[in-house]
Amino acid sequence: MTADRTAGTKPVIEATDLGLTFETKDGPVHALTGVTLSVDKGDFVSFIGPSGCGKTTLLRVVAALEAPTEGTITVNGMTPDEARRARAYGYVFQAAGLYPWRTIAANVKLPLEIMGYSRDEQEERARKVLALVELTGFENKYPWQLSGGMQQRASIARALSFDADILLMDEPFGALDEIVRDRLNEELLKLWERTGKTIGFVTHSIPEAVYLSTKIVVMSPRPGRITDIIDSPLPRDRPLDIRDTPEFIEIAHRVREGLRAGMGDHV
Repeated sequence: MTADRTAGTKPVIEATDLGLTFETKDGPVHALTGVTLSVDKGDFVSFIGPSGCGKTTLLRVVAALEAPTEGTITVNGMTPDEARRARAYGYVFQAAGLYPWRTIAANVKLPLEIMGYSRDEQEERARKVLALVELTGFENKYPWQLSGGMQQRASIARALSFDADILLMDEPFGALDEIVRDRLNEELLKLWERTGKTIGFVTHSIPEAVYLSTKIVVMSPRPGRITDIIDSPLPRDRPLDIRDTPEFIEIAHRVREGLRAGMGDHV
């Protein structure tokens, strides 16, 4: 990507003192507290932390799937709900969530159908995004005929189909084996490079977070808060063997220390 990608632009996502408390019959549950974060255009931001730290909740707040109870957040200068209605982002869930009775192409075209795109536009967009995720030739297959990794690639294609600037991904590779996961990590970086999207990515994996990200947000257990934000010095061109370099290992160590520090507050 070009070096001036963020020059003269406002943050794509900006949160200040963000908090979210769920009211339950057993009392309040503080899911997020004091979250302040700025994400620039073209950033690849990973959110990492133990289960229950609020990383998925934070992603859902960005996507207007949850409403904060404290602080402020903007997405492309709008409220998350306004950004949702402006189709500012695509969302990829942990499971591919493809309809088994629809072909891969028909699954990818579903949001375009809902948005009222013409049939010709649907066909053209589906063709382009399936090529982006290297699924050309599988348009007429059904989800059950594809591997888990290919199904996730189809899910990513569906999220890209209406060309939103932001891609939000909630542990999309968490259920896949390490070999497939490595391959999809490489493909995701290539896709990010080609499209220039801003990506928010939830993961439990330290190597995955360090390998993918320009910025790593380390979070603590409930009440979920940010314990460290690491701007990665790694180059954008990242072969898998970069994970053996001293620079990579040093960042991974800092992430691990941040996770330990956060856990220590709860021991």
